[in-house]
Amino acid sequence: MAAKKYSYVGISFVILVFGIWMVNEWQARVSVAPLVKFEKVPDFSFINQDGETITNKDYEGKVYIVEFFFTTCPTICPIMTQNTVLLQNKFYGNPHFGIASVSINPINDRPEVLKAYAAEKGATMKNWNFLTGDQSEIYKFSNEGFLLYAAENENVAGGFEHSGLFALVDKQGFIRSRKIQIGENSNPIKFYDGLDSKMIAMLKEDILILLEE
Repeated sequence: MAAKKYSYVGISFVILVFGIWMVNEWQARVSVAPLVKFEKVPDFSFINQDGETITNKDYEGKVYIVEFFFTTCPTICPIMTQNTVLLQNKFYGNPHFGIASVSINPINDRPEVLKAYAAEKGATMKNWNFLTGDQSEIYKFSNEGFLLYAAENENVAGGFEHSGLFALVDKQGFIRSRKIQIGENSNPIKFYDGLDSKMIAMLKEDILILLEE
């Protein structure tokens, strides 16, 4: 009888733990507000590190990150790339996640340069494209498509200046982000600071949300 009694206790304990886990999981899901939807990413056509033409169609049905960088950047790009590798590692093997790293110095950042940079930084995910192309088209894509500033500037380190922000794009091609509480107001952030570890943690959570949509 004792053995039977203990088995009932064990089963009851497992059920209790499972029940608590289910409640916590449910609360976590319902407590997350829907992500704000902004404009759609404009059409683009660039060349990746393998010499392949990459367009919006290559990201259809995928949640992806867009960032602007250049391989010889001596300031913020190494940190941004390091944090992007963290995102790669978090979602590695998920065919519905991708990254688009767009060079703002395409004259230098030819496909072979981008390929060497990707290998050096450990960017091995299939859906991570390092993109180059016509400089005027890239600047239009950044400055008008995302309103993220990119320009040549001989007075700054590296000769180019650009935003350190990441854009999160959903499976339908729309820019998405969460709202954050500032005082009594809740405001959408639109972009995620690619240099801030807390923002990267938020971005991981929000990628998961979009992957489940």
